[in-house]
Amino acid sequence: MATTPSLSSASDHPEHSLDQLNRDFEKSAPDQILRKGHELFGEKMVLSTGFGASGVVLMHQLSLVTPGATVFFLDTGLLFDETYELIGRIEQRMNVRFERVLPELSLEEQAAEHGEKLWETQPDLCCEIRKVRPLKAFLSDKEAWITAIRRDQSPTRKDTPVFQKDSHLGVIKISPLATWTEEDIWTYIRLNELPYNPLHDQGYPSIGCFPCTRPVQDGEDIRAGRWAGSSKTECGIHKPS
Repeated sequence: MATTPSLSSASDHPEHSLDQLNRDFEKSAPDQILRKGHELFGEKMVLSTGFGASGVVLMHQLSLVTPGATVFFLDTGLLFDETYELIGRIEQRMNVRFERVLPELSLEEQAAEHGEKLWETQPDLCCEIRKVRPLKAFLSDKEAWITAIRRDQSPTRKDTPVFQKDSHLGVIKISPLATWTEEDIWTYIRLNELPYNPLHDQGYPSIGCFPCTRPVQDGEDIRAGRWAGSSKTECGIHKPS
């Protein structure tokens, strides 16, 4: 494998370095990608999770590569009960350290300022308040952000590189599972007997906040249950760079 130029900080991302990283690691296993990320960024690299099946796989891989690594989640206050319960099961099973990231506004404060059920009237603003702004604040002193994005999840994600510069957040975004498929994810979960959200067995391949997530029908895109009935397809934390 070719020698990869080093990325010294979140403000120094030579495009040729990222190109080289992607050439070197396009066909690499997730654990190799995570090891490279840790080599480049150390404790300034963090993993985010929404506790979906892909996130479970990544958390398990990260716990083996860098035991005790930080995993953060955006607690919107609107997660499914099943999601909150899964957190405890993962803590018992994997050596990761969870960090809960909260919005500045409580749900009550948001309702008072913007009206009840903002997710119905202005879903983009709701996601901005409850996810995008807390994410930006948390990543402000980080250098790399690991995500569970896969190319097969939706048309908007089909060109996801393994390493990319996120110019909106000032970090390197790492997607170790970019080339994996839904079948790969479930094969790994079953082989390693990992805990997962029981909603996956009830027709929810992609799980977000409960007011904005429904089961998908046969033949639908696996993210079709997110913000169904609207043109919205992403919460806004994964913007094109």
